[in-house]
Amino acid sequence: MIIEEIMKTDIITLQPEDTIHSALLIMREKKIRHIPIVDSEQHLLGLVTERDIKDATPSPLFEKKRLEKELTIPLEQIMNPNVITGHPLDFVEEVAGILYEHRIGCLPIVVNKKVVGIITGTDILRTMVELTGANQPGSQIEIKVRNRTGILHEVTGIFNQYHVNVHSVLVYPDKKDPNHKILVFRIQTMNPIIVIEHLKKNGYQVLWPNMPGMSL
Repeated sequence: MIIEEIMKTDIITLQPEDTIHSALLIMREKKIRHIPIVDSEQHLLGLVTERDIKDATPSPLFEKKRLEKELTIPLEQIMNPNVITGHPLDFVEEVAGILYEHRIGCLPIVVNKKVVGIITGTDILRTMVELTGANQPGSQIEIKVRNRTGILHEVTGIFNQYHVNVHSVLVYPDKKDPNHKILVFRIQTMNPIIVIEHLKKNGYQVLWPNMPGMSL
């Protein structure tokens, strides 16, 4: 999946001469935490976040005159001009990695230096939930298997035998044993017992659900 499919295109932007007060009002009204700062042609100049505004304004406990003065500061004085950006054709997992690595909450999406969209950590999280099928009714099964070619096809053959639809599959290495890997299936059934029993009969180690005290 590419970012173009999930990015927000109805972008709320401001210009450098706009004030902290205007950004604060928009963030409260639209319930957003990031505002790209652009010129008249939508070229990206910087980014202002909710944290930037909090750092730039005093507590309401300060005298009113000082608070009013701080709120009139133009955004160009507090914006971050060194913005990490993405492209509409970037993959979702790549952007997720950028947000994680740099510990940032959003990524303006830019084409020819113009802002065409924006993606946030919340957008990425929602997409990951949808891709894994965690938002759909079903069951999760984790299986430890040998790290060899064709193993995924063999396991899914068992699901096919019982006409069980697979929402998603995640594969990750076994940290304790490089010769094995873990397959995590999200399947479209609320009662996976028969499938689990058949997996075990075929020699597969079911890690979940296989907790002590559970009768499978």
